[in-house]
Amino acid sequence: MKRFILWAPLLVFLLFLAVFAVGLIKPESHTIRSRMIGQPLPAFALEPGVPTQPGVATADFKDGKPKLLNVFASWCVPCAAEAPQLEQLAKAGVVIHAVAIRDKPEDIAEFLRRYGNPFQRIGSDPTSSVQIALGSSGVPETFVVDGKGVIRYQHIGEIHAENIPELLTELEKAR
Repeated sequence: MKRFILWAPLLVFLLFLAVFAVGLIKPESHTIRSRMIGQPLPAFALEPGVPTQPGVATADFKDGKPKLLNVFASWCVPCAAEAPQLEQLAKAGVVIHAVAIRDKPEDIAEFLRRYGNPFQRIGSDPTSSVQIALGSSGVPETFVVDGKGVIRYQHIGEIHAENIPELLTELEKAR
């Protein structure tokens, strides 16, 4: 009995470790669902991120047409990687507005010069307050917003070519 008591803490630790490992290896779901899905965009009005384009506000999403809202940053490597896909969506007629977080206008302008500019509006969010209000945890993230300003879909992370049909489907469902 004394031996069991001596080994019990180790056995409990190993059991805990096994349960933890199973949770990491086989999680219940790989989908992270935002609490903002089905909710209206938070109220915001951001100054222009670059002087050549208008800023972005909640009101810009309430004209009856679905749009994408892309949260990005010039210092974000995956944001640069998704630029061709955003350009492809814009060429297909998708309206894309953007929120640039913790960025300077000159850095945003350089990013757009280097990787292209698929955005119709770019707002500057220097304190990430809009990003946090959206429930966005990082960059890039893209939201499908219906014509009434309600978030219908959230794509977390970089947009890859294989994600474009899904985004187009979500935009169509948001009509």
